[in-house]
Amino acid sequence: MKMQGTEGNKGNDRKPTEFPHFLHFLYFRWTWILLAALVLLLAIGAVFWNESHQPWQTWIARYDVQPNSTPMPIQIQALVPTQTGKPELCVTCHVGIKDISASHPAQAFGCVVCHGGEPLALDKDRAHSTMRGGRNPSDLSVATQSCGQSNCHGGYADEEQNHVDRVLKSMQATYAGGIAHVRFSFGAQNSPIAQFGIRAVNDTSNLRPPKALPSLSMYSTSAPTGTIDAKMSSCLNGGCHLWTKPSQPQVYTYRSSGCAACHYVYADDGVYRGNDPTIPNNEPGHGVAHQLTTAIPFSQCDHCHNRSNYNLKSMAFDWREDLPPMARPLSSLMPPEGRRLIEYYQPIADFTKCEYELNCVDCHTAQEAMGDGHIYGSKKDAQHIQCQTCHGTLTTMPKITSIVDANELAMRQARINGHPEFLKVGDQVITTERGELLWSIKQTAPNKFVQVDKVTGQIYNVPLVKGSGCTQDGKTQTSDYCHTCHSVVR
Repeated sequence: MKMQGTEGNKGNDRKPTEFPHFLHFLYFRWTWILLAALVLLLAIGAVFWNESHQPWQTWIARYDVQPNSTPMPIQIQALVPTQTGKPELCVTCHVGIKDISASHPAQAFGCVVCHGGEPLALDKDRAHSTMRGGRNPSDLSVATQSCGQSNCHGGYADEEQNHVDRVLKSMQATYAGGIAHVRFSFGAQNSPIAQFGIRAVNDTSNLRPPKALPSLSMYSTSAPTGTIDAKMSSCLNGGCHLWTKPSQPQVYTYRSSGCAACHYVYADDGVYRGNDPTIPNNEPGHGVAHQLTTAIPFSQCDHCHNRSNYNLKSMAFDWREDLPPMARPLSSLMPPEGRRLIEYYQPIADFTKCEYELNCVDCHTAQEAMGDGHIYGSKKDAQHIQCQTCHGTLTTMPKITSIVDANELAMRQARINGHPEFLKVGDQVITTERGELLWSIKQTAPNKFVQVDKVTGQIYNVPLVKGSGCTQDGKTQTSDYCHTCHSVVR
């Protein structure tokens, strides 16, 4: 039996739970919408926060508060070098960095051509991930790809301009003389003639000087324990050559490797004094400034050549007792002349007045220090500057050569060194026995020569032996012979 009205009301019947389900649907739908909106707002906020707290913004802000800085807007800085025409963002972080030199202006070369790296990256790790040599593109392991690029310091028909190739064969890179001296002294080789270098090198030139070597084999650092070669490897790893930095950097030994070992000046305390906010100015181990120079002060040479005496028994250097780390640092109030007498080279050595007054680069030429493109096994074979080169003898004047071209090497060296006013076409400069022109010493009168200090710019008169009361025989030119009369007493 059916109840009346059941069929008629069938289309309007609702289950008791249908309406609540609809409300739940609306509730969950709007909840998810609100959550999604909140997540979106948080994401947008994170993006804005992240963009306003980028490390590069921190570096600009730190630069702006430095005492000697010119405030920069906190925005990405793009550099477009004229040589490449491609934008680089390196100076966004390195906002206060100096041009590496007047010959390498950033506006022309940029940063990447030398350093490598990712030019458009602002993240430190990614930007630096493909850099050559880490902080130092002149490290000898990468110098050919950076400094030695064609039309930079390599790839020329004139071998004199292929500086990297010359340096790789130089005694400062091969350490051939030191290796041969120790091995011969201890009977590890039968001849004092050098056989090994830090790396294998060859000289294929048909015009090798008589004392030059055709090649050197690579010195093995995996010799059996107890042999002289095994003991010597600790010395070579200590930084006695251009391939490495000092293994124990400390006061008076801070330097870089490769070309920068000489041309990138470090203070004795190894502290940076420039305006790049990304380089700590309270952490030893950085150059004085981001700058290359040919005006290399004697103190830079001392960072390698001033560690005192080599102890053959321990195969290590004995630290100087009058300088750190053995002694306290010299007083900052000490006059420069007094500091120089103490700091200059080894305290057991004798030096003449000119050796104390001048800087090392005023006597040691580019061919001596950087090599002449040939391989030598001893300093004696590589060195060609003598006392008579500048001072002459009792019967002869120094050799001279006239400057005939504004673009010849001597003129370029004067300009690069920062003393273009010292030399002009027509001047006569002293010439070494190998024909290398000493641009910093010129003749000003028949019997008068003057020299400009490459570092300080000070002008000195160069005394001549001819016409003096010197009793030397004119043939002996070893330094100890001249030091007999002219040594400075400290």
